[in-house]
Amino acid sequence: TRSEGSLDRLLPSVSTGLSPRKRTTSQCKSEPPLLRTSKRTIYTAGRPPWYNEHGTQSKEAFVIGLCGGSASGKTTVARKIIEALDVPWVVLLSMDSFYKVLSQDQQILAASNDYNFDHPDAFDFDLLTHTLRKLKQGKSVKIPVYDFTTHGRQKEWKTVYGASVIIFEGIMAFADKELLQLLDMKIFVDTDSDIRLVRRLRRDITERGRDIEGVIKQYNKFVKPAFEQYIEPTMRLADIVVPRGGGNMVAIDLIVQHVHSQLEEVRALASAHQAQPLPQTLSVLESTPQVRGMHTIIRNKETSRDEFIFYSKRLMRLLIERALSFLPSQVHIVQTPQGEDYEGRTFHGKRITGVSILRAGETMEPALRAVCKDVRIGKILIQTNQDTGEPELHYLRLPKDISEDHVILMDCTVSTGAAAMMAVRVLLDHDVQEDKILLVSLLMAEMGVHSVAYAFPQVKIITTAVDKKVNDLFHIIPGIGNFGDRYFGTDAPPDWSDEEMDEPSY
Repeated sequence: TRSEGSLDRLLPSVSTGLSPRKRTTSQCKSEPPLLRTSKRTIYTAGRPPWYNEHGTQSKEAFVIGLCGGSASGKTTVARKIIEALDVPWVVLLSMDSFYKVLSQDQQILAASNDYNFDHPDAFDFDLLTHTLRKLKQGKSVKIPVYDFTTHGRQKEWKTVYGASVIIFEGIMAFADKELLQLLDMKIFVDTDSDIRLVRRLRRDITERGRDIEGVIKQYNKFVKPAFEQYIEPTMRLADIVVPRGGGNMVAIDLIVQHVHSQLEEVRALASAHQAQPLPQTLSVLESTPQVRGMHTIIRNKETSRDEFIFYSKRLMRLLIERALSFLPSQVHIVQTPQGEDYEGRTFHGKRITGVSILRAGETMEPALRAVCKDVRIGKILIQTNQDTGEPELHYLRLPKDISEDHVILMDCTVSTGAAAMMAVRVLLDHDVQEDKILLVSLLMAEMGVHSVAYAFPQVKIITTAVDKKVNDLFHIIPGIGNFGDRYFGTDAPPDWSDEEMDEPSY
C-alpha cells in the first residue's frame, strides 16, 4: 500500500470494502495507433512535427484530463474532442495502463474478486506522472500494457511519442496533486448513475458473460461507494463539467474552441536564414568531372530507368565513403607481411548503424552494406499530410541499443528539411547523441540544409550537391525529379512533390 505522503493525494483516504472489479482495456490488444474520422486519420501514437531553433518542441503539449465514473463515457468524449479538434497528432493515455503489478497475495485476492481496482492505491501514480510529464515535453515514452487476466504487465511495452494534444482519461485522473499540475484543462464527465449502471449491465452481460444479479451486486457493493468517496468529490477541481457525456456536443464544441486558442501554429524554421552562408556542418562532395557527369545523367529527364539506377548507385557509393571519413578513428599499428609495422587508423566507436527514411532512402542501403560489413539497418517512414502539409511519422523500426551508435541517416533528396528534422528528432528520442548523427543525401536544397543545421547544429550533413531553390510545390530547382518514382519505375501524379505520400524526402 502506498503511503499518504508518497501519493500526496488531494482527497483523504477512507477505508472501504474490497472491490472485485474486473475490466478489460484496449491497451491489452495489438491495435494500430489510428483513429479514423470522416475528415482524416489521426495518429494516436503521437509526434509533434515542428521544433524550434534548438531542435526542441516549440511549445509543450496541451494536456486534457478527463475524469468520471466507470462507464460515464470518458472514452466517447475523448474521441469526440479529437474528431472536432481535427489535428493530426494526439496521444490517448488511459489510466488502465498504470495499474500496479499485483503481489502474490494480491493476485489471490483478485482471483477471488476481492481486490479493489477502484481504490487510488491500485494505480502506479509515480510511473503515471513521470510518463505524462515526458509526453508533455514532447519526448517518447514506453507505456506498460496491463493484462487483466494475469493482473500483471506484459513483457512488451508500447512506445508512444509526444504530440500537440494529449488526452488523459481515467477514474482517478484528478486524484493526485502532482498529476493535476500537468493538466492544462480538467474535464469531468458527469453521467447519471442509472445510465452508468445500465451501461455496465450491458457491457458485463454481453461482453463478459456475467449474470445480471452479480453485476448489480458488484455495482452496489463496490463501484458505487468508490465513486462517491474518491471520484465524485474531484468534480469540484474540474474546469468544465460535461453532463450527458459524449452526446453533449455544445460542451465539446466549447472545449475544442478553447484548445484551438491555446495551440501554437506551425513554425517554419529556415525562412530567416536563407541568405546566410551555408553552415560549417555541411560537406559537399567535390564536383569533379566524374561527379558532375553523373549528375548530368541522373538529372536528365530523358535518362532511362536503368541508367538512372546505375549512376545513382555510383554516386551513393561515393557519398557513403565520404560520410565514413567523418567517423572518429584512432591510431592502429599492424604488421605487414614483410614484418614491418604500419601505422594505420581504425574506427573508434561502439558501432555503426544505418537508418533509411523510406521509401527513397532505402535505395542507399546497399551502398552502406557494401562498405560496412554487418552494419545494422533501421527504417523510418515519414509521409506528408496532404491537407496540412505537415510531416507525419507512420512507421519506425530501429535496432536495439542504438543509443551509443554512430548513425548514418539516409535520404535521397532533402528540400525543406522537415522529414529529415523529424527523423533526427526520432533518433534523439531514442537517446542517440546528436553529434553521432550523419545525415547523407544525394541532393539537397539550401532551405533544407539551413533548416537541419539551424535545428540540430551538431548533426553532420553530407551531400553530393546543393541546389539553390525550392519552388511553391516544394520541388528542388533545378532538381532531380521524384527520385523514388524514377528509381522504382512508378508514375508520379501530375502535381507530384518531394513531399508526397510515396516520396517522403524533403
